[in-house]
Amino acid sequence: MEITEIRVFPKEGQDKKLKAYTTVTFDNVFVVRNIKVIQGGNGLFIAMPSRKMKTACPKCGGKNELGSKFCNHCGTSLKEDTTSTQTVSDARAEHRDIAHPITQQFREYLQKEILAAYEKETGASTAASLASNEASTQQETSSAS
Repeated sequence: MEITEIRVFPKEGQDKKLKAYTTVTFDNVFVVRNIKVIQGGNGLFIAMPSRKMKTACPKCGGKNELGSKFCNHCGTSLKEDTTSTQTVSDARAEHRDIAHPITQQFREYLQKEILAAYEKETGASTAASLASNEASTQQETSSAS
């Protein structure tokens, strides 16, 4: 699969972690929108498009975001959900990726290409970010094994 186009939409504002949204076209036939470029502790990285998970109200069946205390449709008090009591590191469980790479190799390729396009668009230096992200990825991969 070949990336045929990357469009970068920088976000303005100082001290914001979200630096840009990108749209990536594959083989001139498939588009993935809203891939985020984020400034992390170890440099820039990408985050795939995601949506907030929802749960049904036991009384009316209306859908509410995980961690909601009351139903948005009928106002019924919702029981505390186990995901809302988890630690902050598990907060990402409230979001589910809409699209994402299956292999680490493709994820690294996609991130490299998107960050290069971001650098070209904004003039930002991402070379150090790429190196630190690759080192972090290798550490995560070896610690997961």
